Amino acid sequence: MKIIDGTETVLGRLASFAAKEALKGEEIIVVNCDKVIITGSRKNIEEEFQIKRSRFGSSQKGPKISKSNEKIVKRAIRGMLPNFREGRGNMAFKKIKCYNKFPKEFEKEEKITLAKRKPKKSIKLESIKK
Repeated sequence: MKIIDGTETVLGRLASFAAKEALKGEEIIVVNCDKVIITGSRKNIEEEFQIKRSRFGSSQKGPKISKSNEKIVKRAIRGMLPNFREGRGNMAFKKIKCYNKFPKEFEKEEKITLAKRKPKKSIKLESIKK
């Protein structure tokens, strides 16, 4: 079991690392998902999320984007897996769990931090307007 701390970690790096480890057979737990950062200009990221979230009705086309931060992180990890619906990808996807806070049951466990230097243009998931 590997616990990954998402504080100040770029979403893509976190997702690719978690996907690789899950494909190896490890159980992955991602904590502090609300502190994960997305690189790019704040304006563009907020506009993109707002457009995707504003779709509604029976004629909705395209993917549904969740408003909760842990689901956004889990969806990014899902995108890094090969065919999450069946086979290896499905087995790996079942081994991934994401949390916004640090659960008490995992406080004594050793955690992995992937944070390097913070990029100049970035935004935290928690600060994206809901």
